[in-house]
Amino acid sequence: MPVKFTLLKSSEKSFARRGIVHTPHGDIQTPTFMPVGTQATVKAMSPKELEEIGAEIILSNTYHLHLRPGEDLIAEAGGLHKFMNWNKPILTDSGGFQVFSLAHIRKISEDGVTFQSHLDGSRHFFSPEVAMDIEQKLGADIAMAFDVCSAYPCDYNTAKQNMEITHRWAERCKKHHTRKDQALFGIIQGAFDADLRIESAKVISSLDFPGTAIGGLSVGEPKPLMYEMLDKMQPYLPTEKPRYLMGVGSPDCLVEGVGYGIDMFDCVLATRVARNGTAFTRTGRLVVRNATYARDFTPIDADCDCYCCQNFTRAYVRHLLKAGEILGARLVTIHNLRFLQRLMEEIRQAIEQDAYEEYRDQFFANYDTTRNF
Repeated sequence: MPVKFTLLKSSEKSFARRGIVHTPHGDIQTPTFMPVGTQATVKAMSPKELEEIGAEIILSNTYHLHLRPGEDLIAEAGGLHKFMNWNKPILTDSGGFQVFSLAHIRKISEDGVTFQSHLDGSRHFFSPEVAMDIEQKLGADIAMAFDVCSAYPCDYNTAKQNMEITHRWAERCKKHHTRKDQALFGIIQGAFDADLRIESAKVISSLDFPGTAIGGLSVGEPKPLMYEMLDKMQPYLPTEKPRYLMGVGSPDCLVEGVGYGIDMFDCVLATRVARNGTAFTRTGRLVVRNATYARDFTPIDADCDCYCCQNFTRAYVRHLLKAGEILGARLVTIHNLRFLQRLMEEIRQAIEQDAYEEYRDQFFANYDTTRNF
């Protein structure tokens, strides 16, 4: 099997876990946060800089890469790792979320989804088999099954229908996926109905994928509802396999999510808000471009060891952002991604020391949720 999971330690007071995901391109220490490189690049970051901030795995996007430049070109280049010169692990999603959120016109059937590109209006068809063909050509270490993501809010009948299609498509994905050096993860759906979530967790677990992903959360629902769904599903997730919570990446959700037994997280939030001049800090969100910081000659976060915080002030970064200089967005991106990597490093250490729950409590004692995302 191309991907294996070693469970090193489990908390006795919560579901927090410390482990290692082994892949053909190296090991991933878990819990981990995966920066998102949608179009074979993490926006504003070079691969070298990603290594320097501690990233061990990045995520890329099947939908976007299929539309541009195309999976055949990437395969011709030797696969995604060589194409973007990233020698560590890569995970590709199946494009399901993007088809249902970005594509202008879509028609779903048992066979798959017909949609129009958000780029040029061209018509495309994704089925479980097509998604697997694309992901196998891209050649990431971990590929995701093709699923149907429900919106929020979602009525019961629609949620159930989408979940059942996801289950049937998961079986088709597994049957069609043949690449031996790539692991295929199944995805749990079920919207925000606890019974559907439990049913989906049981079905996806029974298909014996090497890893389990939880999709359809962090789609606009209140955070307590997301945590409730995680709590309901947790007993039905295989303990010997990695668990991936898709699309979740605010600092508070990472700290809290670990307590529900999640091993892997990803989200565009860190890089997206950075380009708008918003930074992560230990006390909550900090909007660097605000006039408050025009004469603030302190770092974004005094405790941060990133290149930005070690060398530049809030006043300077604000100046860059207000002037539209590219460096401003780059510096805040470097800071936000390093902030999350360091957060996960501290969480891993806390779990090893049987102190995750104390770490979580201390984090929230300092973190202002009114300045949250």
